[in-house]
Amino acid sequence: MKHAFALTAVLIALSSAPLAQTASGTDPEAERGFSLIEEGAKILLEQFFQKAEPAMKDMQEGLAQLMQDYGPILRDLAEMAGDLHNYHAPEKLPNGDIILRRKTPAELTQPTGPQIDL
Repeated sequence: MKHAFALTAVLIALSSAPLAQTASGTDPEAERGFSLIEEGAKILLEQFFQKAEPAMKDMQEGLAQLMQDYGPILRDLAEMAGDLHNYHAPEKLPNGDIILRRKTPAELTQPTGPQIDL
């Protein structure tokens, strides 16, 4: 799949070359060769999208089901946590635990960015 995508990207890049060379007046055989590369790139892209379409539809359906299942839980969690700016970055302890420290009221009132004199 990665190889097909890379090949498609290369062919698209090559297919844009005739536009620049046509204006400079290259020979007709070269233009014909570039148009064949462009046609080949179009065919490869069409086949790629035809093969990828079922997988993309499956992924879309899976994400929709995931949001239907976990959407309410995520909303509740976001409501419980509040604004994420109220917390320090997560810390991993030596025993593997991950902790989230809430900022103190003094830390919340301090400006976080550099001060600019106007």
